[in-house]
Amino acid sequence: MTYDTIINGGRWFDGTGSASAIRNLGITAGVVVEVSSGPLEPGPGTEVVDAHGQWVMPGMVDIHTHYDIEVLDGPGLSESVRHGVTTIMIGSCSLSTVHLDAVDAGDIFGRVEAIPRQHVIDAVTEHQTWSSAAQYVDALERLPLGPNLAAFIGHSDMRAATMGLDRATRPDEKPTGAEQSRMESMLSEALDAGFLGMSSQQLLFDKLDGEVCRSRTLPSTYAKARELRRLNSILRQRARVLQSGPDITHPQSLLSQALSSLGVGRPQLKTSLLSAADIKAIPAVIHGMGPLARAINKLGGDFRWQHLPVPFEVYADGIDLVIFEEFGSGAAALHLADAVARDELLRDEDYRRRFRKDYEAKWGPRVWHRDLFDAEIVECPDASIVGKSFGAVGQERGGVHPVDAFLDLVLEHGTAIRWRTTISNHRPELLKKIAVEPGVQLGFSDAGAHLRNMAFYNMGLRFLRHAHDAELAGKPFMTMEHAVHRLTGELADWYSVDAGHLRVGDRADLVILDPAHLDSDLDDYHESPVEQFGGLSRMVNRNDACVSRVLISGRTVVEAGEPTALLGAERTGSFLRVGQKVAPRVPVEAAGAAAL
Repeated sequence: MTYDTIINGGRWFDGTGSASAIRNLGITAGVVVEVSSGPLEPGPGTEVVDAHGQWVMPGMVDIHTHYDIEVLDGPGLSESVRHGVTTIMIGSCSLSTVHLDAVDAGDIFGRVEAIPRQHVIDAVTEHQTWSSAAQYVDALERLPLGPNLAAFIGHSDMRAATMGLDRATRPDEKPTGAEQSRMESMLSEALDAGFLGMSSQQLLFDKLDGEVCRSRTLPSTYAKARELRRLNSILRQRARVLQSGPDITHPQSLLSQALSSLGVGRPQLKTSLLSAADIKAIPAVIHGMGPLARAINKLGGDFRWQHLPVPFEVYADGIDLVIFEEFGSGAAALHLADAVARDELLRDEDYRRRFRKDYEAKWGPRVWHRDLFDAEIVECPDASIVGKSFGAVGQERGGVHPVDAFLDLVLEHGTAIRWRTTISNHRPELLKKIAVEPGVQLGFSDAGAHLRNMAFYNMGLRFLRHAHDAELAGKPFMTMEHAVHRLTGELADWYSVDAGHLRVGDRADLVILDPAHLDSDLDDYHESPVEQFGGLSRMVNRNDACVSRVLISGRTVVEAGEPTALLGAERTGSFLRVGQKVAPRVPVEAAGAAAL
């Protein structure tokens, strides 16, 4: 047999959780055709890759991203691919661009996902040639996709396109019978086109951008139970997935969504819910999430929590951070797009009184711990306060309340003051316990969104480091085979897409990594401009020594941690339709040679 590529001597993981072994892999026309303990004979044109001392594993699957906009102008999605991700799911949190026009897409994506609104509008205006889910898939497949894509259709997308964004975000409005039927047709058409299912949202601190509907919550949050039941019924009948986020201010909504996964005289509803997190603000809640998932699934449901398997560290420029949306005074500041008007509000003593009251109200469901002593300043024109917390600065200024110290500094420096805090997943031992819960999926990277606030593009590598360090310390909490499976085949199988495995006959989407560099460099903070968003500086991780090579469809798209010229220039990835085997994207001459 003639091979295009041979990968020699690596520790091979197949993505199923089976035992790993030192093997040689032969790849022809984008497919793994040989996995051998013996040597493979190269041909005259074979590329031979030395993987001794390294791991060879399936490319990772990222189940929760907001790359819907970025993929249009940057289809290589290099920031994820360079960290070993070869399959990416879009359309999360009720947001997609299948039916929305450009302005509505800007209003829905801009503030919620902290993507510059005008760039959303420009990207959709330039690229939107579609008016249906099938046409949307065709448009994606005409792009030089780097990774493989799979998609949810967003409920907010369908609702706004059907009712109009204004009516779709009014509590006294509900869809007419014809509008309900149209949304159901949209969903059915998307499932026919191979979509994973539907994403919805009940979380109430995701707010709209723009002018007409500014600061209203997402359209999906206004849906009544009957509207959602009818859409969910289609998902049940088609065995597709509902991805959703509960209203954390009403814990009963969380329980209701979990219980809806049960069949009880009807098909079960595959449900992926946000999110299993060890929240600093409510430290006890994490202990009930695993038992709840196990109970639901034991009773016949198919329920999973999504979980970010690393500390949830966020950064902010001034007051621009989504966590402030969860209480009234914070949302009031973010409502004001005009900097002068916002500064005037921040100076107002009545406003500050409300902010202090919100800050002190630390009981009840919430995400942010509301502790400005746990908020480190990392950049500021006043170098004397860098490395200090807002609370400490207040003490140094004569015992000023932390809220007033924070607002004073924002007024002094605007977005030039940059700070960080960790809001959840801060206890390593609890992260180990969550990682082995069968009702938990590893994901929730939010890649492609909150570009100035968070960087979890390499969360898979950081999780592997956590498992590897425990193994080296003689205190493993899972095998490395299980850890790889959780990031690859387990996810692909649950969502029914052709990815996450590296066996004979599988598409050669794989990553070669050096376990010696699963180290602290994975946490290093860097920034990199995003050309398609006007040069906006994105938070990124740079750990080039860890990822030796990434192949998609058997073609090298990352080498020595750096994207190759191929990534985003030629199409290597495909749109993955539910339940369908997908052929690799290979050059015509390679496909012809393989056929001979």
